[in-house]
Amino acid sequence: MSAYCHATMRYVPRAFTGAPEPIDVEVSIDNGREADLPGWEESGFELIHHAPNVEDFLDEVAVAEDHYAQMEALARELSGCDYALITGHIIRSPDAVKRHSDLGPITFVHSDFADTYGDLVRRRFVDVTEPAQKGLARAGIEQSVVSDARRILILQFWRNIGPAKMDMPLAFCDARTVPAASTRKMPVTDYAGGGSNFDTLGILAPLQPDEHGWYVFPEMSRNEVVAFRTYDSALAEGGRTFWTPHCAFHDPAVPLGKPARSSIELRATCVFV
Repeated sequence: MSAYCHATMRYVPRAFTGAPEPIDVEVSIDNGREADLPGWEESGFELIHHAPNVEDFLDEVAVAEDHYAQMEALARELSGCDYALITGHIIRSPDAVKRHSDLGPITFVHSDFADTYGDLVRRRFVDVTEPAQKGLARAGIEQSVVSDARRILILQFWRNIGPAKMDMPLAFCDARTVPAASTRKMPVTDYAGGGSNFDTLGILAPLQPDEHGWYVFPEMSRNEVVAFRTYDSALAEGGRTFWTPHCAFHDPAVPLGKPARSSIELRATCVFV
């Protein structure tokens, strides 16, 4: 299998001091469509053919009222969880960046959450916000079902909603190639101005450029979505891999902004009772 491209990834330097300046590493990115990958439970991510039930992803009402329920159903199907709750989504596009710089493609190798995220999720459903309440209502459960859950899994979904070829696609790293020793907990404060504070996992620069297994799914259509795991309390408690490193990169075949990336991300809290 030949590489899709070579691109620069921004990593945490190995001499990590707590507030690092990222270090650039050129890596090879393979075409995930041609790779023999085992699925999201092992490698951390998986491409799924999935037709959305909305036409306009910029229609906030339609996405919240119709698409959340569809993606919750997909999360239940993939994970086998008892309930799946989606309480928001993120659009990344040039227009979104005008509202907040955090809404542009993230060009830093990371996995969204550290091992403490489960406690944050349980607390979040105690003081229930309106989006959380709507998620609970769709599932037909009380908040105590989340706070008392035996297992919480975060399964995220990434979908291209712009041109098939884009300047800053998202690459996914085979989680099996990134050991715990290569992760570093880093605080995130007031993400995108929404008041959300949590710990993310930064990834240390590899000792060798080909140490990490990077993949991209070129020219994704609206009828495809990548599911990827960013937290699992069962894996975290057992000291096993619950992270899936990912990062936006500049596709060398596409000039920046011509066309710019436009994508939607949804995060499902999968609850096992």
